[in-house]
Amino acid sequence: MVFRFVTRVLSCRFASSSSASRLSSVELQRLRNDLFTREKARQQSLTPRIEKIEVKLVGKTHPGTLFVMNKGLSTPYSCARHLSEWHSKNSVLALVNGEVWDMHCLLTQSCEIQFLTFKDEDPEEVNKAYWRSCAMLMGQVLESAFKEEFSVELLQSPEVPVLSGAFCYDVVLDSHLDSWNPSKENLRALTRAVHSLLHQDLPFEPLEVQPKVALEMFQHSKCKQAQVEEKAAHSPQGTVRVYRCGDFVDLSDGPHIPRTGFCSQFEITAAHSLGPGPWGQVRRFQGLSLPRQLQAFHAIWERIRKRAERLVEVRAPSQAAVSTSVPAERSLPESQL
Repeated sequence: MVFRFVTRVLSCRFASSSSASRLSSVELQRLRNDLFTREKARQQSLTPRIEKIEVKLVGKTHPGTLFVMNKGLSTPYSCARHLSEWHSKNSVLALVNGEVWDMHCLLTQSCEIQFLTFKDEDPEEVNKAYWRSCAMLMGQVLESAFKEEFSVELLQSPEVPVLSGAFCYDVVLDSHLDSWNPSKENLRALTRAVHSLLHQDLPFEPLEVQPKVALEMFQHSKCKQAQVEEKAAHSPQGTVRVYRCGDFVDLSDGPHIPRTGFCSQFEITAAHSLGPGPWGQVRRFQGLSLPRQLQAFHAIWERIRKRAERLVEVRAPSQAAVSTSVPAERSLPESQL
């Protein structure tokens, strides 16, 4: 994996007593990725023949343009490519019959479509999708960053507004690391791992699955299994949405940005201890990012980065019992890095 170099910076040489009885992060990612691939192929096989649908473009640019697309195969991104290179590179989300959609979500019926970008008059939905995707990238790096003898339990990515100053992912690290607080060099190493994902320009692939499929994907995470059951209970179709980026699969309601290459400036800024929770000692990792369409000069970036270091307090239902107070923390001695 591209993240293994981070272990030289992040890990002390402890031995976890449970490491032999659990799957490594690489094995977990392979398991979920294989299940995602298998389920995606199964769903595609349910379309025995190609049917055509009509997709009408609405909005300010090229209104009335009509696309003849393939039902269950074409996506909003397919339509954007037919329209122009600019639309394929700058469209972040789509409005399909007025509903916000991923650019890589399959079109299943004739519809009206409109493309959303970062420079729209009201970019709220685009900004929310961007924040959500950046948090998923941070979780992807955290799951793979530590040596295999350390367990990493990804809990959830709290849905926070852009105005909060930072996106977040809550995790439980191996108990051997309960007293550890990442140094600036540790955070820089994690940030470099994220940038390797950005350079690969990986797609965010959505997939709607039955709860039993999601439960199999996350069979080694009690927290994720609880989320699967909760999401399925509140879904009108009784399904659960998962996303894949590279080999990493995670639960998310979405929508997400089309590809990692939409991100430009990106930094993991802080890790705060939230205290004990139902799954262990909870850490809230936080980050800051701007898309390639919206760049910030150094002075402005430094100002918003400092803001992103402050704890983002969230009162999420599944974390209601978790304290958001920040106890005393320490960095690893340089001799242990």
